[in-house]
Amino acid sequence: MKRPDSIVIASQNAHKVIEFEDAFKDTGVSIKSLKHFENVPEIEETGTTFEENATLKATGIMKFTHQAVIADDSGLVVQALDGQPGVHSARYAGDHDDDANNNKLLKEMQNKQNRNAYFESVLVYLTPEGDKVVASGRINGEILRARRGNNDFGYDPLFYVPEAQKTLAEMSTHDKNLISHRGNAIRNLLNKLLEMWDQ
Repeated sequence: MKRPDSIVIASQNAHKVIEFEDAFKDTGVSIKSLKHFENVPEIEETGTTFEENATLKATGIMKFTHQAVIADDSGLVVQALDGQPGVHSARYAGDHDDDANNNKLLKEMQNKQNRNAYFESVLVYLTPEGDKVVASGRINGEILRARRGNNDFGYDPLFYVPEAQKTLAEMSTHDKNLISHRGNAIRNLLNKLLEMWDQ
């Protein structure tokens, strides 16, 4: 598998792009975001799994840019809610409305004893030559009954990590990246790619 000169991250999220830049900094591969392109098409996420959605995104952006692409899909999986919000995590109670999503989660979990949950991230690497590599990562935790922490993004204020004795929102961005689902997925993907590139 050929090592590309650059990889497009199928995201406009600056935090995500920085995470990838950091991970790939010693590989000789430069990282681009969708901000490098004009008239980027909206990709409908109609999949029923994280991998399906990540593949849809990767395929759409790869066809648009004609370059190697990494796309991700991730979300919160809560045991007591039969795996919800899952692929609908960002749109659980309103489109990318973190406050509404957290309020809905608190309401749904009100009378639940089982608070176990995990965040999962699935990454899909796709090239115009037809190479496809999939990697995933997760972090286990529990859903609290009230928000904690100010570094809040998504469900982080409600997601408690027992080993760290903190919610994700109580951690620095650096500490969170060391253990987060996306951080784990990026490391897993990079290890796979380094094994396959230039062989």
